[in-house]
Parts: sequence; C-alpha cells; structure tokens
Amino acid sequence: MEITAARTEDIPELSNLLNILFDQEADFTSDYQVQCVGLEAIIGNPEAGRIFVALNEGVIVGMINLLYTISTALGGSVAILNDMIVAPEGRDLGVGSKLIEHGIQYAKEQGCKRITLLTDGDNEGAHRFYKRHGFEQSAMTVFHMALNSTG
Repeated sequence: MEITAARTEDIPELSNLLNILFDQEADFTSDYQVQCVGLEAIIGNPEAGRIFVALNEGVIVGMINLLYTISTALGGSVAILNDMIVAPEGRDLGVGSKLIEHGIQYAKEQGCKRITLLTDGDNEGAHRFYKRHGFEQSAMTVFHMALNSTG
C-alpha cells in the first residue's frame, strides 16, 4: 500500500470514486464532469488543497481531499477534509486508516491547527471511524446554501 499525491492523470479514477461517495450521501448528486472540474482545480492549485490517493499494487483504491482555509478563531490555517472514499475492493484492508493518518500528518506538517469534516448524520460507521482516529463530534450545526451562477 502506497499513499501518494494525486496527479492530473488520476482525475477519471478519482471522479469514479466520488460517484461512489456521492451516491451514498444525502446532500449530493454525482456528476462526473463537474467532479472532474473540481478535482482539476485542486490538483492544479496546491495552495487550495491536496488530494492523496491510496495505491494497492498500482491501482487507486482510495482518496482523501484536504482543502485549506484560515480560522479566525484559531488565528491560522485549518484543513477541511472535503472527501474521503475507499473503493469497495479496497475495504477491510486498512486503506481508510492509512489515508486518514496520512492526511492528519500532512495537515500538521503544513501548520494546520484543525481538521474539520462533515459526514451524513446517520452514517454511524463513518462516525465510529473518525472517532477512532481522534476526531470529536462538534456542537456546531451545518447549514448551506446552493448558489446558482446563472441568475
């Protein structure tokens, strides 16, 4: 198992992984082309964030996506764990643990003071996984607003 930075050539496989993720999340609908645009925007701009992939015998079996922002509450950089997914064929191999551990270490090396993530409220398996890796459930409630640029 190897964890490495995603490359532009990985975008089709990463978009397929995002299809799996978004098909199980209540708030999102998968859209291969839109996902490819988003992935390119991150891979092409390392200041925005980093995507790491897990390779098993050269095949991508998982990904983690960290985006950066500034927290006024903490006075410095923080990371948002925007996407994390392990392909069905990579599950039960420790891929998720390797990805999250790599992401945490990388965020620390970048000077991030916190990692924030969202999961579906009823995804108890994800909740247990993240708690096992040191995350705590926030008292904050998430709100979002879709913005239509065609207005």
